[in-house]
Amino acid sequence: MEERAKIRLFVEHPLAPGAAVGLSAEQAHYLRSVMRLGPGVPLLLFNGRDGEWRARLDGLGKGWASCSVEAATRPQVREPDIWLVFAPLKRARIDFVAQKATELGVSALWPIFTRHTSVGRVNDERLRANAIEAAEQCERLTVPDIFEPASLEEALASWPKGRRIFLCDERGGGAPIAEALGTAGQSPGSLAEPAAAMIGPEGGFSSEELDRLRNNPIVTPIGLGPRVLRADTAALAVLACWQALVGDWRSVRAETPARRFQP
Repeated sequence: MEERAKIRLFVEHPLAPGAAVGLSAEQAHYLRSVMRLGPGVPLLLFNGRDGEWRARLDGLGKGWASCSVEAATRPQVREPDIWLVFAPLKRARIDFVAQKATELGVSALWPIFTRHTSVGRVNDERLRANAIEAAEQCERLTVPDIFEPASLEEALASWPKGRRIFLCDERGGGAPIAEALGTAGQSPGSLAEPAAAMIGPEGGFSSEELDRLRNNPIVTPIGLGPRVLRADTAALAVLACWQALVGDWRSVRAETPARRFQP
């Protein structure tokens, strides 16, 4: 019986039968020093373009590892196109948001600076590392794009046509999210059109920022119930609702085997 692969890694290399793939120094360290694996161990590889592939670890040493690609295990499929646009949080909480938003299927993470944002800078590499680790663990076939941090004004000025913003409106004037998704033309039962969830800072958007957003025709204000939510809670709540109502949670059938939960 073929040994089941227990390690899943994201790589940048093209994946095809017989391809030789060199792993990063960090991945080599993880396999050699943390997992204490040796040559011959099966792996699963994905790159966000070619689906998922079974590979075999050929060799590894200090700072290097190589493997050979054997066969495809899953084809690349279309995924929901939902961005999370959020004001940066303090270190542990922004790590948490990156990890959990990746598990919830976001296609991009975009930190934006607002008037009340309390964090002055964002570590893009750390954000991407958290997203990659979460993608490896949750078995998705892509890693979210990490957009360069920008001000709210810069983000709106370069905003792509056709991508609606669902704004978590702390004033309480937004429609319930299920109602907002329907009135915004999102179609239950199929993957929705490109969208973004926008979450303000811990201190909330300024009155001027909220007025500007609410008056923008691409923005749909939404409400998330009667309780005041922390920024990280609101981000995950809106993503979960969006996926359940119009995202790929709708495509899961009753006969699908129960998913494993990470400890």
